[in-house]
Amino acid sequence: MWDIRSHGSLLGFLRNIGVVGTTGRVLIQTVTGPDGVERHVVQVPGMRPGRPDNDSPQDLLGAFSSAVLDSGPYSRALVKAIDDAGIPQGAEVALIGHSAGGAAIMNLAQDPAFCARYAVTHAVAIGSPVDFKRPADPRTWVASVTNQHDIIPTLDGQGAGGCFDLHPGWYVVDYSDATHLFPICHSIEHYTANIANDLPEARDRIDDALTPYRGPVTRSRAYLLFDHVPHPEGFPFLTVPTYRAATPGGALELPVRCEDGAALTAYFAVDARAAAALLEGTGLGPAVQVAGRALVAVHASSNRRTSLGAYREVALGIVVHDPWRPPSPRVWPDLVRSARHRRSGIWLAGSLVDTEAVSSVSPEVWGYEPSLARLDFELTARSLRVAASGPDGRILTFGGRLGPGIPAGAPDLVGYSRHDGATLRSCVETRGRGRAHPAPRVRLVTGPADHPMVRHLRALGLDGARPLLCLSTLAHQTLRGAAVPVRVT
Repeated sequence: MWDIRSHGSLLGFLRNIGVVGTTGRVLIQTVTGPDGVERHVVQVPGMRPGRPDNDSPQDLLGAFSSAVLDSGPYSRALVKAIDDAGIPQGAEVALIGHSAGGAAIMNLAQDPAFCARYAVTHAVAIGSPVDFKRPADPRTWVASVTNQHDIIPTLDGQGAGGCFDLHPGWYVVDYSDATHLFPICHSIEHYTANIANDLPEARDRIDDALTPYRGPVTRSRAYLLFDHVPHPEGFPFLTVPTYRAATPGGALELPVRCEDGAALTAYFAVDARAAAALLEGTGLGPAVQVAGRALVAVHASSNRRTSLGAYREVALGIVVHDPWRPPSPRVWPDLVRSARHRRSGIWLAGSLVDTEAVSSVSPEVWGYEPSLARLDFELTARSLRVAASGPDGRILTFGGRLGPGIPAGAPDLVGYSRHDGATLRSCVETRGRGRAHPAPRVRLVTGPADHPMVRHLRALGLDGARPLLCLSTLAHQTLRGAAVPVRVT
């Protein structure tokens, strides 16, 4: 949590800049002055480290353009942040910046259009190349503080220690201290310490000038700046209409949107009679078969950021044909279609989740009741480790080497379930890059717990089994809508 100062003062503003740091952010505070008037202080850090040209206007390119041009990406991004802060037109504004931030705030101070919207009363530049900039409003009080050992203020061709007084109306502090090392002498922390401890006359003079801004802070807002407006989170896949649904577990926003997750689906071949026994009474079946054996899926996922919160899940299902047509060899092309157009799917025989939030809404929304369990999930490009345990002990472990993989799209999922006498169909749409592992070395082992999942796995002969194929995605996004009744029996 940032330690932002709650009372306006020169040292407070400079320390705020140090707290915000070169993270691509700026801080805008509203201060109630001694006269009871609300004023606004824009506090702007220096250059952000990293690539010379990245998505932040605080990069090297933005810093250079701020120093040598009258306008640049940094100052243009500042204007957008100030406008968004809701500062009233004509309000008094003080601009305080360090390094490239000082050059950027001086570009605002010399912009006639900006000064026509706001009354720029003060501009304080610390360690900044600003000698060839002039405020548009001659009433703007300007201070420039530079350490003669700091090379950054010289980037505009003038710099500290110059013999020309370019701005007789400015308050200029050109000093030196015992620190000759760069970039230490350039840091905002070093300048703040110098002003606080070594330059009492300059500190008091600038603080006196900032008297209208010395008072309690009533609002602080930090803005992350970009060269270009970024896409909305999850755009375009996750930017879909949503609605609120009431469930016994509480209100839920649907579809559930996962911004970041990972998953693995493993396909096993099991005895067809064992699969048929689990499907009995569901109105679905027979199972899709491979060489006379039924195809079963075990799906494990870690949903790291979702609109329902973070959760992990392990599900067991039997792959079934289109419920309304006779079994057909043409099922294989159907299994790789998008979820919206797929007729075949996975009959959900059992599920484990690790949060009460998911467990409580699942019966009403998706038509099945998962068991709460402790779930561990680790997936890399080469290996898998899944472990599930409940109150009675270990339920299952599933892991090992995945073996060679080939690029594949992240697969959608279609699930069938039963609830209140109806057959329900639900879809999970997925976006991401996946890999198919045709010769996985992973193994599924059941635990000693007396649990329905353990009984189902053993009935299908999956204790100690290895899958035919694994499909993995290390990073994906998903949309999970509510289940829809498709058959009532």
